[in-house]
Amino acid sequence: MLGFFRIWEIPIDAVHGLLGQFSPSLAMTREEIEAYGPHFQEEFFTKPFIADWTLEKIFGEKTQYVKDTFLNHAHDDIWEMKSEYDTQRKVEAAFKGKTAQEDINLRDGLYALISDVLFVYDRKDRNRFHPRIGVQNDFIYQVLSDNEKFVFNNLYNDYFYRRNNQFWYTEAMKKLPKLTQATRMLVCAEDLGMVPDCVPWVMNELRILSLEIQSMPKDSTVRFGHLSRNPYRSVCTISTHDMSTLRQWWDEDEQQTQEYFNSMLYRGGAAPHPLPGWLAKDIVSRHLTSPSMLCLLSFQDWLSIDEALRLPDQNAERINIPANPRHYWRYRMHLTIEQLLAADDLNNEISTLIIQSGRK
Repeated sequence: MLGFFRIWEIPIDAVHGLLGQFSPSLAMTREEIEAYGPHFQEEFFTKPFIADWTLEKIFGEKTQYVKDTFLNHAHDDIWEMKSEYDTQRKVEAAFKGKTAQEDINLRDGLYALISDVLFVYDRKDRNRFHPRIGVQNDFIYQVLSDNEKFVFNNLYNDYFYRRNNQFWYTEAMKKLPKLTQATRMLVCAEDLGMVPDCVPWVMNELRILSLEIQSMPKDSTVRFGHLSRNPYRSVCTISTHDMSTLRQWWDEDEQQTQEYFNSMLYRGGAAPHPLPGWLAKDIVSRHLTSPSMLCLLSFQDWLSIDEALRLPDQNAERINIPANPRHYWRYRMHLTIEQLLAADDLNNEISTLIIQSGRK
């Protein structure tokens, strides 16, 4: 869905997406950046921040080897990448064929060094810039003063959530009306992640259904969405093809699960692990009774309620891991159609849940 507004474009010399930028988008001039408060120090803001202490944190006892092999001394305790290693693609080539964990750690550490910038250059105009996405988790952000962080965060939020709204609205309205008018089918959006304000504008105007996932609430003030507050014009689900299944999610963060168990399922005591079938059934039932027009659950999440039929290894249920190019669309049903038709207990459970929820 968001691709009709803008896509995420990654430079050809980058391996990871952190150095990317939205396309199309309105990049910022130096003057616009300085209007928020900070003096635009191009050399500091756009070059990887590499200091003695950051190298120690990333590489530990390998720090001296990294300095000798991959870096040049710039000044004081500051370093810079040697020209033969100054892009992620160059680093990737240098480590080609090296599969030892030590080499992988070194390579990934160098990738992290190269992406530790506050701004990236616009692909088309070197005099315009984009704040680097997710930079608040990196070292260059840590060395900013509290006031500089405050100012940068204002700039960052304006850029990613407000600056391009009217521009992206216009881009989407060039394409989406033609698509929605070309079919009598309901159009549903995967409106997840960094969703700018212009997305609901377009969806409301074109009557496009939203996607509601309780573990990814659209209200940033709550940790979990309230199913009873789902809009009618929406699709309710537990997980998507790019996410962990319900059973996987349950064991990924036990503190999060415990809060969900107590505050969303209204149960006392410790949350059981792994997820038992009876509790999976309760979660499925709550989703079915939401006010969403549609409730679409994955095959794996339906199977989670039957401990005899679901796979013993919950991790084998995952369909796709977007960040891992080696893990894509792996899942295959482990039951035949004939076996499913003969699974009376599961079929009766599903029929009862659907009837009780008033769905068809």
